[in-house]
Amino acid sequence: MPCRLRAALLRDLVLGVLGAAAFLLDLGADLWAAVQYVLSGRYLWFALVLALLGLASAALQVFSWVWLRADPADLHRAQPSRRCLALLHLLHLGFPYRCVQALQQGLLVLRQEVPSEYDLAYADFLSLDISMLRLFETFLETTPQLTLVLAIVLQSGRAEYYQWVGICTSFLAISWALLDYHRALRTCLPSKLLLGLDSSIIYFLWNLLLLWPRVLAVALFSALFPRYVVLHFLGLWLVLLLWIWLQGTDFMPGPCSEWLYRATVATILYFSWFNVAEGHTRDRAVIHLLFLLSDSGLLVATWVTHSAWLPGGIPLQVLLPVGGVCFLLGLLLRLVYYHWLHPNCRWKPDQVDGAQGLLSLKQCQNRRMTRLAQNFFPKAQDEVSSKKGEVNEVI
Repeated sequence: MPCRLRAALLRDLVLGVLGAAAFLLDLGADLWAAVQYVLSGRYLWFALVLALLGLASAALQVFSWVWLRADPADLHRAQPSRRCLALLHLLHLGFPYRCVQALQQGLLVLRQEVPSEYDLAYADFLSLDISMLRLFETFLETTPQLTLVLAIVLQSGRAEYYQWVGICTSFLAISWALLDYHRALRTCLPSKLLLGLDSSIIYFLWNLLLLWPRVLAVALFSALFPRYVVLHFLGLWLVLLLWIWLQGTDFMPGPCSEWLYRATVATILYFSWFNVAEGHTRDRAVIHLLFLLSDSGLLVATWVTHSAWLPGGIPLQVLLPVGGVCFLLGLLLRLVYYHWLHPNCRWKPDQVDGAQGLLSLKQCQNRRMTRLAQNFFPKAQDEVSSKKGEVNEVI
């Protein structure tokens, strides 16, 4: 096996292990906090934590099961029977099973002296699905959990040690999921180079810095007006859901599962940017950024007109400037990334980098992630279309 390919496989395997560890660490922190809430008699907080965990896990199982049913029948050769898989998903073990399967496939490929094209492509296929599911779990459970914990801390005026652990693990898990998803998108298109170390660091930081003010805004609103935060979320969520529907998404295999996908994306857009349609993304990203910025501004105006202090005695004059500085710094790093560190889009059909070029195997091509990658990188899609047109003209 070439050294470059072995290094790429080892890197992907290490990233997969770290991603699974981050998921388990965040889940453990949430369960730890739930137990502490019960022991301290805070049963409402306990119920909210379990509700978020249960709803997010149920959505993940549905996505995982629908994707397995839609995959080619002979793709997953070594999987257990359909009844066994169905039982795993009913027990909310579908996502952990996928993580274990991906790690086993990665180890199998790494141990082979000359890996087969199928094994390489199948390992990529599994890792791409896991990246997508991890992103869904992040915004359906981790981000709302982080908002809830911050609201509890702001309302009570102090943070317990287990809450600090939950806050730190949530921020890291969210940023890691965004970075891993972005890297996964690039492996779907041979015209996109993988992120380098400097690009990965900047991408990680600007996502973290832009997400923090939004989470802080919602957490502050929840601390001051806990009865109205659900109405606020539902109102914006319905607007975002309508926007997604008008863009005509076609990601899932059926109409019912497509609406689940749209509902999930609307939840992601409530906190962060996520592209779902073809075409140039800059205009939609700017519209979304201005929409969230306007909403946060309205929330700030509401806080100021009602009270300048939180129930725990924490002044807004301290938190709001910190959130503003984080937003400006994150916006600056985002501009730096896209201007100087964004990998070039150059179509090189003969260049093979590890398993990246082996995704041309139609049986193992992850069409779900490929479609999202083409939506996210419209320039790459245009180049692919132009190359196909040139081939057709020659033929």
